[in-house]
Amino acid sequence: MRRIFGMSLIMAVTALNAQEKMTPELLWQLGRVTGEVVTADGKNAIYGVTTYDLKENKNTRNLYSVPLNGGQAHQLTSEEGGKSVLSTDGKSGKITYLQSGQIWTMDKDGANKQQASHFKTPLSNVRISPDGKRILFSREVQILKLHSKDRHPELDKSDAYVYDDLNYRHWDTWEDGKFQHIFVADYIDGNIVNEVDLMPDEPFDCPQMPFGGSEDAIWSPDSKSIVYVTKKKFGKEYAVSTDTDLFVYSLESKKTINLTENYNGYDTSPEFNKTGSKIAWLSMAEDGYESDKNDLLIFDFRSGAITNLTKEWDGTVASFKWDKDDAKIYFLAAVKGTEQLFEISKINDKSLRKPIRQVTQGQHDINAIVGQSGAELIVKKEDMNHAAELYKITLTTGRLTALTQVNAATFSKLSLGKVSERQIRTTDNQDMLAWVIYPPDFDPKKKYPTLLYCQGGPQSALSQFYSYRWNFQLMAANGYIIIAPNRRGMPGHGVKWNEAISGDWGGQPIQDYLSAIDDIAKEPYVDKERLGAIGASYGGYSVFMLAGMHQNRFKTFIAHDGLFDLRSWYGTTEELWFANKDIGGPYWGSNPAPGYKKFSPIELVDHWDTPILIIQGGTDYRVPIEQGLEAFQAAQLKGIKSRLLYLPNENHWVVGAQNAQVWQREFFKWLKETL
Repeated sequence: MRRIFGMSLIMAVTALNAQEKMTPELLWQLGRVTGEVVTADGKNAIYGVTTYDLKENKNTRNLYSVPLNGGQAHQLTSEEGGKSVLSTDGKSGKITYLQSGQIWTMDKDGANKQQASHFKTPLSNVRISPDGKRILFSREVQILKLHSKDRHPELDKSDAYVYDDLNYRHWDTWEDGKFQHIFVADYIDGNIVNEVDLMPDEPFDCPQMPFGGSEDAIWSPDSKSIVYVTKKKFGKEYAVSTDTDLFVYSLESKKTINLTENYNGYDTSPEFNKTGSKIAWLSMAEDGYESDKNDLLIFDFRSGAITNLTKEWDGTVASFKWDKDDAKIYFLAAVKGTEQLFEISKINDKSLRKPIRQVTQGQHDINAIVGQSGAELIVKKEDMNHAAELYKITLTTGRLTALTQVNAATFSKLSLGKVSERQIRTTDNQDMLAWVIYPPDFDPKKKYPTLLYCQGGPQSALSQFYSYRWNFQLMAANGYIIIAPNRRGMPGHGVKWNEAISGDWGGQPIQDYLSAIDDIAKEPYVDKERLGAIGASYGGYSVFMLAGMHQNRFKTFIAHDGLFDLRSWYGTTEELWFANKDIGGPYWGSNPAPGYKKFSPIELVDHWDTPILIIQGGTDYRVPIEQGLEAFQAAQLKGIKSRLLYLPNENHWVVGAQNAQVWQREFFKWLKETL
């Protein structure tokens, strides 16, 4: 018996030692799960899984169905390309979905696929009206003549643009005079008839550029009106404003009204309740402040009253869903380094104060609500150790139950590092949460190189997210400890903490980073001679700042698409509302914003003396290429060991599968050389 136990122990240890560690290739073999809908009968959840082919440098997205009461998931589609569900039928179970711009139908088990539309041009952002008689969709419309071939047709081999105003490029695309418009049409026997442009001759976009989708235009439950989101501003006005509005178009009167005319910031994510008597949306108060507190508002069509449900709540709402009985709303929000589900009850109560309850707890992110079935909500959940899967939440208790296991087999073979919470005291005597990620085979008796992760945003949550680029488990699997602090500017720690970074980019937030690395460096298992700092966007800016003021703390730096010279950045970036709010306005005039001198990394280059890898996307117009090139040139001319990783076809992100592999390989190659 003792021999058998001993052999079992040896086998268990051998199996543990044989476990794999995360690699860049394995990371991109994971299936990326997104929720679609809960079927109309409430029995199944339909979800999509995107898989990447590294060799072919492309991806495919297919649909799956999983029973909510237990059972195996079933693949519904297998064709190449992307698919999205438009609706499900509660009686027949038939699923209507969009594939390659055409509408298809299939049985609930994926059988009997039939093309249900015959559009001459593939459609985008399609929504069929609840009564099935009409369809709305988006299409590009030529409004302005900006390209040389449009202005001078006889010069058909020319390629030039002419601009008289700002916003001449956005994210990764130059303005060509075409704008996305919302159309509505009769939908008869798979054809569109009598189509109407809801934004005729207007130089505005719906869905909103660059990331808006079908959520920006929705039907009322009675199919009589459409609510759509757009910012009806152009040129310089567009570039300095975040004032989007909700517009209601009546199919009967053919008239449009602005529902949020008196609201000055972002108004987004409209959703009707089940009866159509009310509409809820997310609203920011301040024009030009893209990271303002996001409140949840309701408009009552019967009384004309608008109620702010979260006015007194010290947080910012990420997304929401109406409850099936219209008496509650569920929403997601960052809280203490995680994202959790909250409930607002007594929506129909006349009292102004609405009870808010946190439904879920735990070291995870709930970052999407798919739908509801009875007393359960279907959500997408992930954490720093696991890619997203679908879960059920029992609403009375907050209990989470896994629905999908797309990547379970892969993760079962992986040796994963511990993720722990650490409380840090900042230089101004505040408590700051930080996540610490340890190598899978961590031994506290050894010493490890340690990386300070600097989050971008700058006002985005550093929660339990799972990234396919800044993947902490991949870094840990390569033998590094990572400390990721929730420095000033991040949501989830109160509105005041979230707002504190505006106007103080290089001040307290950078001191917070130094507090974090100094705190973790006290541990005996941290090698103080092998510390590095890494980050992208504002995180890249933070790395540039730290390079000029770290006082020999760090031995290496990696900055991706970081801001280096705030003056030249102000002259080339596109969303100027961001710079005006966070830096304080332009750099010229009798009273220029002080941040350009005080908080610009270029002012600290005299103190640069540490190896640095600089990564730059060629089509990044948020942080244009000059920023990375200036930083690299400065490092080279100062004789500092430095390297430029230039990705000519990537924007502020890295979306190409093989480019992502290059990114990871060069990232770890640099760390191996310098740390």
